[in-house]
Amino acid sequence: MASNRSQSLIKFAESLRLYNPNNNSFDGSSNNINTHNIQNQSQKIKETGTDQVGNNDNNNNNNNSTRSISNRAAVLVCLFEDQQGQLRVILTKRASTLSLHSGEVALPGGKVEEDDADDIETALREAEEEIGLDRSLVDVVTVLESLPARNRITVIPVVGILWDRNAFNPVINTAEVEAIFDAPLEMFLKDENRREKEIKYMGDEYLIHFFDHETENGKFMIWALTAGILIKTASIVYQRPPDFQVRMPRFWNRSRQ
Repeated sequence: MASNRSQSLIKFAESLRLYNPNNNSFDGSSNNINTHNIQNQSQKIKETGTDQVGNNDNNNNNNNSTRSISNRAAVLVCLFEDQQGQLRVILTKRASTLSLHSGEVALPGGKVEEDDADDIETALREAEEEIGLDRSLVDVVTVLESLPARNRITVIPVVGILWDRNAFNPVINTAEVEAIFDAPLEMFLKDENRREKEIKYMGDEYLIHFFDHETENGKFMIWALTAGILIKTASIVYQRPPDFQVRMPRFWNRSRQ
């Protein structure tokens, strides 16, 4: 119920719903976070002066009639607030038996199927299949720009709010997922427990970011595309750039619909 929703989480949802993909916060010319666009976004939120979460009309890139599904995937960036009021994101460790990216940390998600109405349905369906997250519990607030991965798969991040974390009882599909855990979203803006590696690819030089995260159930490394998506999401939510140089791949700015 809306009355049980914290004001801080409502504000986070507002910042995401108001996000305009046309004002890309990843500046291709500098290969860094565009602080000017983030500040403009923050000012827009202040000007609304409302606690009601509005609809985002900018995410019209999810229609199956205009998209290719053969090499397309969607992932769910599912955010919730813990008891201390800290915003956290749900992550998985992929099963070691998988042929692709086995044992790596990922966001719930997978390839588009022919019956999926749009990218949102793909992300919600995959999350339900992988970790038992009932799609009715997730309030989708925005869809970020598509990101071409190096394996020629175009990945679409779908961002949703889990208003009631207690209503989610994980059921892990062990054929796909080895573990489920969560991490503070803000950690992806901090230069702590982070390292980087410079990559040269197709004439481009960029940084791959690695974040180390430890829970009571083990240690996890969040890196590459997953880390990049979470850096982007955190920058939008908290309305500020990271404390470190980003230098994302230039081909990420050549998003394909």
